[in-house]
Amino acid sequence: MRIKNEKDFWAGVLFVAFGAFFAGFGLQYRIGTAAKMGPGYFPTALGVIVILLGIITSVSGLSAKVNAEKADKSNWPTLLLILGSIVLFALLFRPLGLIVSLFVLVATSSYASHEFSWETTLINAGVLIMMCLVVFVWGLKLQFQLWPSFIGN
Repeated sequence: MRIKNEKDFWAGVLFVAFGAFFAGFGLQYRIGTAAKMGPGYFPTALGVIVILLGIITSVSGLSAKVNAEKADKSNWPTLLLILGSIVLFALLFRPLGLIVSLFVLVATSSYASHEFSWETTLINAGVLIMMCLVVFVWGLKLQFQLWPSFIGN
């Protein structure tokens, strides 16, 4: 069996890997039932769904009917900027609060784009910060530190 569409095949393999990771961790918690879900129910169910989607995507990459496509080489600086921005967000969240750490996340990850511009980055950061405030702080009433501790909430 030959891989006809490398992009689909390897994307499917990544889906299966991520799905297995989350389903595996979800199984460490009580699953419960659909009527009375435990803490492991959602990550396990979502992991299984992602695994199934990954299998379908990988198999479609093996189909003779699909257009042949080669997978591009990894762009390590871009990948490191995106992953690094997530790690930076996690490290800055407690000392700097939600708003500043979200801005740093968007600014750092936007710099990885080939179409980077500060205007678009500022718009994206503003929209993401507002959406997070509306959903998590006002909608779900989660208690996050919004600003750096030296400024106060």
